[in-house]
Amino acid sequence: MYRTLASFCYRHRWGVVIFWVALLIGVNALAGAVGSAFNGEFSSPDSESRRGFDTLDEYFPGAGSAFGGQIVFQSDDQVTRPAVAEPMTELFEEVEAIEGVTVVSPFTPFGAEQVSDDGTIAYAQINLADDIDDTEATEIGQAIEEALPDVDGLRIEIGGAALGEFEPPESELIGLAFAIVVLILAFGSVLAMGLPIGVAVAGVGVGGFGLVTLLTNVFTIPDFAPLIGIMIGLGVGIDYALFIITRYRELTRAGATPEQATLGAMDTAGRAVVFAGVTVVVSLLGMLLIGLEFIAGLGIAAASTVAVTLLASITLLPALIAIAASRIEVTRWRGLIAAGFASLSLLGLGLGIPTLAAGGAIFMATTLVASLVVKPLRREVPPRRERDRRETIAYRWSRQVQSRPWMWVVIGGGTLLVLTLPVFGLRLGFSDEGNFAPDTTTRQAYDLVADGFGPGYNGPFILAVEIDDPSGAAAVAEIATAVEADPGVDRVSEPFPNDVEDPAASDAFVVRIVPTTSPQDEVTEETVARLRADVIGPMADAAGIEANLTGSVPANIDFSDFLSGRIIIFYGAVLAVSFLLLMMVFRSVLVPIKAVIMNLLSISAAYGVVVALFQWGWFGGLTGIQPAPIEPFVPMMLFAIVFGLSMDYEVFLLSRIKEEYDRTGDPKTSVADGLAATARVISAAAAIMVVVFGAFLLEDNRIVKLFGTGLALAVFLDATLVRMLL
Repeated sequence: MYRTLASFCYRHRWGVVIFWVALLIGVNALAGAVGSAFNGEFSSPDSESRRGFDTLDEYFPGAGSAFGGQIVFQSDDQVTRPAVAEPMTELFEEVEAIEGVTVVSPFTPFGAEQVSDDGTIAYAQINLADDIDDTEATEIGQAIEEALPDVDGLRIEIGGAALGEFEPPESELIGLAFAIVVLILAFGSVLAMGLPIGVAVAGVGVGGFGLVTLLTNVFTIPDFAPLIGIMIGLGVGIDYALFIITRYRELTRAGATPEQATLGAMDTAGRAVVFAGVTVVVSLLGMLLIGLEFIAGLGIAAASTVAVTLLASITLLPALIAIAASRIEVTRWRGLIAAGFASLSLLGLGLGIPTLAAGGAIFMATTLVASLVVKPLRREVPPRRERDRRETIAYRWSRQVQSRPWMWVVIGGGTLLVLTLPVFGLRLGFSDEGNFAPDTTTRQAYDLVADGFGPGYNGPFILAVEIDDPSGAAAVAEIATAVEADPGVDRVSEPFPNDVEDPAASDAFVVRIVPTTSPQDEVTEETVARLRADVIGPMADAAGIEANLTGSVPANIDFSDFLSGRIIIFYGAVLAVSFLLLMMVFRSVLVPIKAVIMNLLSISAAYGVVVALFQWGWFGGLTGIQPAPIEPFVPMMLFAIVFGLSMDYEVFLLSRIKEEYDRTGDPKTSVADGLAATARVISAAAAIMVVVFGAFLLEDNRIVKLFGTGLALAVFLDATLVRMLL
């Protein structure tokens, strides 16, 4: 099958290339015409917070959405004076006129407590309807910003991540710049370098951008999902092409024709690539088992990007190799110099340095033009002498490890276990807007609210109560009084009836509860659990009324709890499928067991470092990362992605070892020869992945930083301590 597909793509090279170019243009044009519908809303099914939101939707429409933000304003004088109140009221009315938007103004009875004690800071709560997606929310945020009044002595900030403008990433360009350098060093050829870059860009362009945008109209996919797709797509695209091209060059140097080498490379390295890619896709689609649209959307978006990149690796790459043919080994000085300047230009774009980006592009173009008249630039670079495999450091290293295996098992395994230790302190939860960059309006609004009211005002709870008869109103008041006496509660509002004109005829009440601590504080989580179990629940049961504690913070807690209970099922499914696939490929039981154990060690160690950096805040002065809980879906995503990516190296290394064993029948020598044959390509692939993923540390989005760090660490540990040692 692999040879047949490779032969077809080789013989119809231009048709395949034209097909991929048309696909890239067509999918993205269709996505632009249809538009996106990113949606980051999540809720855990059958939870107390969900029941509370249902009560609010029925009796207080728009007042209980967990999706929205705030307009926070600070005045030199009292915010209630006409010079401030009148233009701000006009702004609130203009915002509420937007379809799907509800505003709780501080100048209304329901929002009376949204004015600070000293009267200089106030905020209006902006609630968005559930059917508003992330793109529409961003547009609403931009509309609010454009409508802000200009009043002397008045500072206005827009709070809420949903209303913030989503900045497209540029850090992937840093990864591409580094990939150019590493691939040239690995291949010694500019043309060989360009093929993996082309495959990765095609996969990301079709799958990571166009296809994911179209899928947002079918599935619930958050706006940061394309970033995850870019990270994975660039990494696996370059990796897969690197493996195949390396094998192609080995075969051509052994005397095979370009077509024979292409077919042979696809039948060996291509087979390993397909298995590794399928493992990644299956692992990511395993997230559908969780039963939450938000998590399923993340898995579908990432899996679709990997699937398209895999297809590009086994169809577009053979066609590009056919076009390049024997020229893949030829490099001219103009190519090397132009590639160097192209790398500098991409680096400038990624770092936001216009002069470096422009200078690199100008010098790249100058080099190519000058090569038309300057003869030395057209000369070939002398080919690099390939050392005998037995002379390489990798071969000697393998022999050294084989001479004292148990000592290296203890050193390598012990290192991974030490790095794993922080995992036992893992706390799943959601970081709040206090983790945004200090110069963003979201963060400044958060700080203003914390300064004017207290940290708990950035995440108030809502007690939604339904009663059957008027006598229930007294029970609601008693519950509110008991809640206010809790040590974790700062303030409790008066119960607000759904029938303001005739409170005695009300069917429901809402009570606003402000905790003493911030939304991401562990104490806040304890307060929610204590109020539900010891205060609200028993009193509501005794009074025969239904009372549910809800709001964005309780909803986040319920979501984390639900996910924690399902994550073991997901891990078990991924491990079982990976074990079965490996057993099918290698027809062995011991090899899959070893692979599962090694992969678990590298992933656990990466988890441990992530906890130390992102939850405990180690080296925060260098990284700019503030301590916060780990988002509950991140360990699951990291597990799915890393477990699949680690199979790249697992299959590529073991497949080569098995080839050597089938040829020689010597197990020890085949291990050393297999490692020596693959060490350079695995090191190059891992280095590219580490930089591509690690570059996302430069992004402001905490979740993207977390993913980038976790993936970079896991790949680094897997390619070094696991593949080259354990």
